[in-house]
Amino acid sequence: MSKGLPETRRDAAMSELVPEPRPKPAVPMKPVSINSNLLGYIGIDTIIEQMRKKTMKTGFDFNIMVVGQSGLGKSTLVNTLFKSQVSRKASSWNREEKIPKTVEIKAIGHVIEEGGVKMKLTVIDTPGFGDQINNENCWEPIEKYINEQYEKFLKEEVNIARKKRIPDTRVHCCLYFISPTGHSLRPLDLEFMKHLSKVVNIIPVIAKADTMTLEEKSEFKQRVRKELEVNGIEFYPQKEFDEDLEDKTENDKIRQESMPFAVVGSDKEYQVNGKRVLGRKTPWGIIEVENLNHCEFALLRDFVIRTHLQDLKEVTHNIHYETYRAKRLNDNGGLPPVLGKKI
Repeated sequence: MSKGLPETRRDAAMSELVPEPRPKPAVPMKPVSINSNLLGYIGIDTIIEQMRKKTMKTGFDFNIMVVGQSGLGKSTLVNTLFKSQVSRKASSWNREEKIPKTVEIKAIGHVIEEGGVKMKLTVIDTPGFGDQINNENCWEPIEKYINEQYEKFLKEEVNIARKKRIPDTRVHCCLYFISPTGHSLRPLDLEFMKHLSKVVNIIPVIAKADTMTLEEKSEFKQRVRKELEVNGIEFYPQKEFDEDLEDKTENDKIRQESMPFAVVGSDKEYQVNGKRVLGRKTPWGIIEVENLNHCEFALLRDFVIRTHLQDLKEVTHNIHYETYRAKRLNDNGGLPPVLGKKI
């Protein structure tokens, strides 16, 4: 090397001769299995118990909407959900109390406690539709209500000083009532569900199923499933959200056999074999709401509450709400929504 070269030029010449070593690509570390027998008990398995204790303290929200044409017993099913085993012990309503005809969207809340766990169950009762001469866009008020709940949650979420626990009024599940015609779905039903399925989890139910024979009910259920498929209407549980083979197997059985649930609603009690049961009295006997031999109300209740409640909430948050949130922020140039301004 020449001694006369300035230091900076000498450094540059050396850098040309000696190439810089390339960084090696990062290789993800494989999880190391630790033999807990050598180290003793760690306590990782207590996380489930920790989560259970926290849930028992805070409780959680679950919001169901009932939608369908007038006269299908939507309000009666609201009573049935509250007064059957879902909340019979906690209910303070009078057995003879009636819910008047629904003329506006109305949320009925009830706190249910079972095994130390509290759940605020809210049922959103909607007015019957399809009675007008012109039923064009009659789904808009319901779709607007659903989006308003997303907007409320979003506004709370983007606040600088937001609440530790944001009140969740988002609709987690929509029970769509189908008239027991035994023939096919009305064009209005198809159009209604097509719009709502984009913003909420839809569970189709056949109302007043006691008006059909077992054969008629089975055939009608198959026909409804086929019509929904042909028209591209996705009801819950949606196929693309099955997380693994176990989920797919379980949900396929529900999609192909149980849907739509054929239900009978009643808020009246009768004495049957020495037991008080919810049912409908007919000339040939009592139709017991919670008897699986009589109707599928118990299947519907168990599906919504005992097996898929958490998944309904997760799909609402991760899919429907995120879709709304992304569109809302995109329309606003990526900025949080301005208070009071809606899409």
